[in-house]
Amino acid sequence: MRFRAWHRGTKEMDLLLGPFADARLEGMAEADLDRFEALLEEADTDLLKWLTGQEPAPADADRALLSELLAFRVQTHG
Repeated sequence: MRFRAWHRGTKEMDLLLGPFADARLEGMAEADLDRFEALLEEADTDLLKWLTGQEPAPADADRALLSELLAFRVQTHG
């Protein structure tokens, strides 16, 4: 999963998902790993729109995990 987070196909998503994976994957419970793996299945274009606020995430998206990603980004990059 770490490799997939760092090698998304777009540099923007690499920089959003890669550091999060580096910092959090080892401590995640199996259910959280499943959630992150499901998020990695989403298209980069959709994820980027959701994470930048260009579009709201759909109702079936893991909004809690998306919020956690955003909070991590703010915490590590100000």
